[in-house]
Amino acid sequence: MRSFDFAPLYRATVGFDRVADLMDRVLSSDLTPPAYPPYNIEKTAENSYRISIAVAGFTPDELSVEVKDGSVNVTARKATDEAERSFLHRGIATRAFERRFALADHVRVTGAVHEHGMLHIDLVREVPEAMKPRRIEIARADGATTPALEAKVETVN
Repeated sequence: MRSFDFAPLYRATVGFDRVADLMDRVLSSDLTPPAYPPYNIEKTAENSYRISIAVAGFTPDELSVEVKDGSVNVTARKATDEAERSFLHRGIATRAFERRFALADHVRVTGAVHEHGMLHIDLVREVPEAMKPRRIEIARADGATTPALEAKVETVN
């Protein structure tokens, strides 16, 4: 019943494909997101983040972290066959999983570490110089210029 057609949005806009794809992905996903494995997203500094995923029972060789198409994909596949093992109680889930996290623009993965049953993925946001705020000098309407503006005019010519 929640079916939206984004074709008019694609026809009438230029450069907003990522926003439309994000809306399409959110609306078309399952209503109940998967709960396994549990994870945290933490802001460690002004432009740094950390995703921590509980991966008890998995070794670093059984985990895979991949950055592709603006998202971080974490997958886990258990390498050993546990069919020969007999459990009286099995409370630690080691089933295969795939978890996907969408990244904002200018966010990149700097590293991943596996320690104490947790997988930590470190992220950093790097805003390019062209997108950082910059101060624009304002010329006076009466024709007089400020000394800083005169210096800029002299260096340009």
